[in-house]
Amino acid sequence: MLARAPASSANLGPGFDAIALALCLYVEVEVRDAPSLHVEVVGEGAGLAADATNLAARVATSVAGHDHLSVTVRSQIPPARGLGSSAAVALAAAAAAGATDPLSVAAMIEGHPENAAASQRGGLVAAAIVDGEVVTAPLAVDPALRCVVVVPDRQLSTADARKVLPVTLSRADVVFNLQRMGLLLAGLARLGELTAHATDDRLHQPFRESLFPESILLAARMRAAGALATCWSGAGPSVLALATATSGPAIAEEGRRALAEARLEGSVLELEVDHEGLLVG
Repeated sequence: MLARAPASSANLGPGFDAIALALCLYVEVEVRDAPSLHVEVVGEGAGLAADATNLAARVATSVAGHDHLSVTVRSQIPPARGLGSSAAVALAAAAAAGATDPLSVAAMIEGHPENAAASQRGGLVAAAIVDGEVVTAPLAVDPALRCVVVVPDRQLSTADARKVLPVTLSRADVVFNLQRMGLLLAGLARLGELTAHATDDRLHQPFRESLFPESILLAARMRAAGALATCWSGAGPSVLALATATSGPAIAEEGRRALAEARLEGSVLELEVDHEGLLVG
């Protein structure tokens, strides 16, 4: 069986571990019966282990209950860059292996559900784990929204990005994020209402900047080029700019110039919002 899942950008500033946006960048996982386990990885992530330790293989064999499988992963999503690669792979692998609830499988592996929820449903999604169950809800997104993502050639695992976060937070910081979250959701539904402050955050981005200080420059340059707002994409280090089809090319070009001036290798992606989510067949 073959399953395809889109990339996703979580958090979007103030929505830490709560919301994610599906993007038109995909991973396909194909799972077939075989005499013994065979794993092949093509495209992004081709350097990852092609054996029983591979994420897609671990998910597929767990769902199937055996390892007599051929697992092929074809990915456009750069791993460990804040674009929901592991969630998309886990979701697609679970679906391709025949899971009745691939979202729950992926969320269990991730430990939080928002990336997998966006990859499953498409669009902008809110997600939570309630009484052990994954609960998701679609959120309104303006059809004019486009995203420009600066993807540096520098990996940052979610686990490492979480290590720098504080254990406790002040009430003022929590209120700050809740207020910005309201502004963000209203602005994503109607881009005319979106302001640069909607992606401000005090829960994760300020602490993660030390892991990729160049993110400050990249975000500032894209805002100056016309981005409606900017933020870390997920746990980073990719930097996301919210844009339109009209403003996107100029923002992307400025992102490329900023990468070069910072002496960073990487790429800049101009992406539409995916509205299909997980496809199986």
